[in-house]
Amino acid sequence: MYSFRNDYSEGAHPQILRALIETNLEQTVGYGEDRFCQEAAELIKRKISRGDVDVHLIPGGTQTNLIAISAFLRPHEAVIAPLTGHIEVHETGAIEATGHKIISMSGREGKLYPSDVRQAVEAHTDEHMVKPRLVYISNATEVGSIYTKDELKALSETCRALGLLLFMDGARLGSALTSDKNDLTLGDIASLVDAFYIGGTKNGALIGEALVICTESLKADFRFHIKQKGALLAKGRLLGIQFTELFRGNLFFELARHANAMATKIQGALIALGCPLLLHSPSNQIFPILPNQVIAELVAKEYSFEVQKRMDDDHTMIRLVTSWATREDAVDEFIADLKKLL
Repeated sequence: MYSFRNDYSEGAHPQILRALIETNLEQTVGYGEDRFCQEAAELIKRKISRGDVDVHLIPGGTQTNLIAISAFLRPHEAVIAPLTGHIEVHETGAIEATGHKIISMSGREGKLYPSDVRQAVEAHTDEHMVKPRLVYISNATEVGSIYTKDELKALSETCRALGLLLFMDGARLGSALTSDKNDLTLGDIASLVDAFYIGGTKNGALIGEALVICTESLKADFRFHIKQKGALLAKGRLLGIQFTELFRGNLFFELARHANAMATKIQGALIALGCPLLLHSPSNQIFPILPNQVIAELVAKEYSFEVQKRMDDDHTMIRLVTSWATREDAVDEFIADLKKLL
């Protein structure tokens, strides 16, 4: 069996595991105040070229989203998000459970545009409705697309003109930033959004996301919010060590680049075989539309992937995801099987 189900099937990159073992008996203070967490924060600030941001290490993406969004909003304020957004689809109502409504907009290819944001704001007119206050986007998105610099700039300008916060879910930010179609840097993102996070869980770490708060008014008492929501780890060092290894050099970007390369190889083969795609993905997620019989044959060969959506009686869309650890020989074998079946 080989899995293309997600980008967190494997454990952690060997360099991270070695660092965890080598530092295992070193005694540190807890709750993210150890030297490893401090070093990780400084390394990230250097990569962003901003010394004035706050960096918080949080175990997972859903925790990061719900803690940040609930901390940034007052009780009557709401989130604008795409219909495909992770907070809308795959977080079990976590945002709503904190008391904040999600205003879902259709967008295009998983992305929100200024017109979507304006439409949401214009539809909420007075105190009898929730007040839109924060715009949530993902990069890469849940359908594999990425934001260009011009798109993010236009969204940022719209949010600022309308008095809205802009928050970026970066669970797959590594894939977005190393895409051949990307023209954004970490510094660009920090200048255009109010807060974002850098995903480690889906890019070589065992667990962990690095939340970067760029806007001064959002920084106060944030550790209180992390603790109250149960995400302030006593052994915070586990997160600090991992992000130190990811950002001491270019490991974070090297791992994401490999995931993208494997996805590009599979997507190229699918295109050559005439297989329809949801979109031509520039990241590590691919959504081909295959005959049901082909899907059944792939399952019989013990390939694992997500079945996404029935398109008609004979065809279904699946999701293929590659990771930092995806083996090229496994990709080659998968492509060979596809060629036989298609």
